[in-house]
Amino acid sequence: MAFGWIDEQARQRREAGLVRTLRPRPADSPLLDLASNDYLGLARHPEVTEGAARAARDWGGGATGSRLVTGTTELHAELERELADFCGVEAALVFSSGYAANLAAVTALAPHGSLIVSDAGNHASLIDGCRLARGTTQVVAHGEPDAVRKALRTHDGPAVVVSDTVFSVDGDAAPLGAYAAACRERGAGLVVDDAHGLGVLGDGGRGAPHAAGLAGADDVVVTVTLSKSLGAQGGAVLGPARVVEHLVNAARTFIFDTGLAPAAAGSALAALRLLRREPERATRAREVAAGLHARLTAAGLEAVRPDAAVVSVRAPSPEGAVRWAADCRTAGLAVGCFRPPSVPDGISRLRLTARADLSGAQIERAVQVIVATRP
Repeated sequence: MAFGWIDEQARQRREAGLVRTLRPRPADSPLLDLASNDYLGLARHPEVTEGAARAARDWGGGATGSRLVTGTTELHAELERELADFCGVEAALVFSSGYAANLAAVTALAPHGSLIVSDAGNHASLIDGCRLARGTTQVVAHGEPDAVRKALRTHDGPAVVVSDTVFSVDGDAAPLGAYAAACRERGAGLVVDDAHGLGVLGDGGRGAPHAAGLAGADDVVVTVTLSKSLGAQGGAVLGPARVVEHLVNAARTFIFDTGLAPAAAGSALAALRLLRREPERATRAREVAAGLHARLTAAGLEAVRPDAAVVSVRAPSPEGAVRWAADCRTAGLAVGCFRPPSVPDGISRLRLTARADLSGAQIERAVQVIVATRP
């Protein structure tokens, strides 16, 4: 029978407590949201939604084609200029998603004969980029610069080190300065995914590479998403102009994909301008994360100290994590639930995302629910 193996995999997922289901949410959910990645609370901000509506009115519902045909509008170019200026780099290139941006950066910058050194905690999009690239990949221990150095010493040709800046599971930050130093010892490039750093870390939310003094470096390429702190949709690659020009000519997820919808570009641009005007939102997101961590650990829960806006709380098992998240939802709180295979270390967690627009009362309520429902 065609696809008969699917039934066996479904049975195995059920037995392991790893079945995933879609849960459509209403436009006006009554739940207190600590599950989304809307770190700055901008997804519903009037300026951001008006930016989307205005772009749709001016440019239409879709980009109408790939970026190299009809899918590049003046709005896309404006967004790219302002992203590059804000993050302190020469150039930016916008993609339809952060996933597509990561695939583009890794595959286009790791040709045949090159070495890719990949942190073991990297996001799936970076991992898939490594798998699709023509270079050879070595996975090294999470957050270990010496392991990066050791891997780079095994190769004499072109090399690139690939890492998240803030890891999406535990919210811990990569040692970017040490990674950059290891790369420079061997003449390697550094590609970092700042999906969880942009808008939260660095001066006014300019990102983790900016905070580490790496913004604008000619050997560092940064990918970002527009769907987290900026509350929109899409992704971008930031870096030297010659790298961006290379991606325009070589990155398959840029050449063969329809351009980012104008509404998403318009909302991202409005959010970026709002962040410039209100840089304190980045500080507030970090303060909320630190407050959540302090309250949860004081209540006896095991939580990882956040380096940005993600707070990870250990659960006893995959089943326990699912039940805990469901009980939180019943009590009016939406939280993330990470289980294998989404987590590389096999440890299940509740994943909480701090938002800059959360009040003190909302933070206290969230902590009370999480503590009261723990398995």
